[in-house]
Amino acid sequence: MAERVGKEKISREDGYLYFLGKDGYAWRTPMKTNSRGRKSKVGSEKVSRQDGFLYFIDKSGYIARAKMNRRGRR
Repeated sequence: MAERVGKEKISREDGYLYFLGKDGYAWRTPMKTNSRGRKSKVGSEKVSRQDGFLYFIDKSGYIARAKMNRRGRR
């Protein structure tokens, strides 16, 4: 199960892919079908990452994390 990490709600638009960048901020990038869009920073809240977790933006629009399944590796 995923746990919510961020407190800022991110509103989504159609035609964009949302992700947590290496710098710790939420970003959006246009999908292949969206030729007019540009990559931009969406969130103003910085999230510090920990090893072994997958970070994503959940259905509610908050940044969440889930423990990665490493199949026996650390």
